[in-house]
Amino acid sequence: MSTAVSAQPSAKSEDRSALLQRLRRLGSGTGGPFVGLLVLCLALFIATPYFLTVNNLLNVLDQVTILGILAVGMTFVIVTGGIDLSVGSVLALSTMILGWTSHNGGWPLWLSIVAAVLVGGLCGLASGLGITLTKLPPFIATLAMLSIARGLANVITDGQQIVGYPAWFTALSTERYFGFLTVTTIVLVLLLVAGWAFLRYRPGGRALYAIGGSREVARLAGIKVKAATASVYAVTGLLAGIAGVALAARLDSSQPSAAVGLELDVIAAVVIGGASLVGGVGRIPGTIVGVLIIGVLRNGLNLLEVSPFVQQVVIGIVIALAVMVDVLRRRAS
Repeated sequence: MSTAVSAQPSAKSEDRSALLQRLRRLGSGTGGPFVGLLVLCLALFIATPYFLTVNNLLNVLDQVTILGILAVGMTFVIVTGGIDLSVGSVLALSTMILGWTSHNGGWPLWLSIVAAVLVGGLCGLASGLGITLTKLPPFIATLAMLSIARGLANVITDGQQIVGYPAWFTALSTERYFGFLTVTTIVLVLLLVAGWAFLRYRPGGRALYAIGGSREVARLAGIKVKAATASVYAVTGLLAGIAGVALAARLDSSQPSAAVGLELDVIAAVVIGGASLVGGVGRIPGTIVGVLIIGVLRNGLNLLEVSPFVQQVVIGIVIALAVMVDVLRRRAS
């Protein structure tokens, strides 16, 4: 009799432990975010007849291209336990470098594209060196770069946009192959595949997880933590430069006010996709789902004619919920 009574709490404890393990597995993979994406799509399909049209889905694909390129780099950063608040401003600076050198400097456009991407990489490297050499917290270092890059983007043309690119350049984001893929979308797909392969199969990718888990343990294991960290921010800057070029092709203009606040969407997409803000956890497939959730949500709110100010509130709530899920997931583990 007493044995049966004492076994009952043990059985409940085992059931609770099994439930927590299932929750942890769901949260750490793409299953939970993917279900959320499906529910969101179903809700929008019911709410508006325009959501599942071919033109609108192609529009969503175009809209998430810039977000997705930035999210690849942000995944690397967050896996290491860092954060990059400057990606939107670096994008704006890169697109202004592209416009100024090609329109005012007389450079060939291909050379301006290279310069724009390299400037993005230099901004990222500067943030990385600030974090590794001067011991600035990533939040402070990238916040400073946010202000510097945005200021420089406005200084270049005194806050004026640059309009008009060659037809072949704008065609990179408008001419579709196989009915749905543009060159900029193909670039996104290639970057996602490369990022996934790097994190999953390359020693350098596994080193990023080790750094995010414990920087000191990673250092003792022989990983060059400072070099790897600086490289991650430099790559994120390069990707911001590529995103700046893609945005200029899409808009047929370079605007110093481009991508204001976009860094919040990027961070939200990566965290929604299962990455942990404390580092050591994050995968490109999850980031893809997170990017699609943010893109579909933005698109759906526009279709429903929701005010842009209300959209900011909704995205803020989504970010808060994503962080709460991350905290609960870590507690469950």
